[in-house]
Amino acid sequence: MTKIKAVRISGVGGPEVMKLEEIDLPAPAPGEVRVKHTAIGLNFIDTYQRSGLYPMPLPGGLGLEAAGVVEELGAGVGNLQIGDRIAYGTGPNGAYANANNVHSTRVVKLPDAIDDKTAAAMMLKGMTAQYLLRQTYKIQPGDTILIHAAAGGVGLIVCQWAKHLGATVIGTAGSEEKAALAKAHGADHVILYRTEDVAARVRELTGGVGVPVVYDAVGKDTFEASLDCLAPLGMMVSYGNASGPPPEVSPLTLSAKGSLFLTRPTLFHYTMTPEALAQTAGDLMDVVASGAVKIEINQTYALADVVQAHKDLEGRKTTGATVLIP
Repeated sequence: MTKIKAVRISGVGGPEVMKLEEIDLPAPAPGEVRVKHTAIGLNFIDTYQRSGLYPMPLPGGLGLEAAGVVEELGAGVGNLQIGDRIAYGTGPNGAYANANNVHSTRVVKLPDAIDDKTAAAMMLKGMTAQYLLRQTYKIQPGDTILIHAAAGGVGLIVCQWAKHLGATVIGTAGSEEKAALAKAHGADHVILYRTEDVAARVRELTGGVGVPVVYDAVGKDTFEASLDCLAPLGMMVSYGNASGPPPEVSPLTLSAKGSLFLTRPTLFHYTMTPEALAQTAGDLMDVVASGAVKIEINQTYALADVVQAHKDLEGRKTTGATVLIP
């Protein structure tokens, strides 16, 4: 057993349910490694688990993403060594801590070109951007896409990567400041969703045609307008619920709006196998190391200040990525 500091919740609710406690971390099980964290990623999915929107066993830890150094090897681990710099972005829960035990097949080694803070900020959000752009709907040069929350953690990566792939990028944002940030990261047009009619503006920008794909992590507030932005045979990719879960939709609605496709993907399904994880993470690391995509860490909090970090994230006061320092 090793004593560590970890954020725990015993019940669901607001940010105040999170408590930083001293707990015992057992030795790594066969196939696992113990990772000493140097930086921890903050993600919207953490707030969904904390609030109960995404149920999880309780009491338990939070956080799915971190970077650090391998401290101890479980039996049978042959792909890693003590001292290796690694990162993970698909759990297990418990990243909000000094250390965590992670199966060796769920971590990736870090190249020298990527520092620990960048790695902790990019794994979950960056691999999400990878599957959105490269797998769920494969962006082609000349495509025009719509990305909601363009100044958020995933949004800024999508803007840059989609632009790198040759797309015209339409983003949405809640303020002039966020719009400027999105434009600085590759968005060609940014719609202020609080004051503009998003669907009407998208139709205007596309000559009335609409876009072939909408990436929507906002959920309830944007879902119906997103459907109205799509061209016939377009794909609605609903991958988050920042404003609450989206409404239910009838298949007949999809038919009436242009034989649309609707999907609700998750990173976990796109990285289920070690091979899929390695391919997704490798593609991300290549594009970041090349400089085509820059990971913007615009907020840093001490792990002890995680309650405030969650309040700021849910209050839409953050842009880009946020990192917790243990």
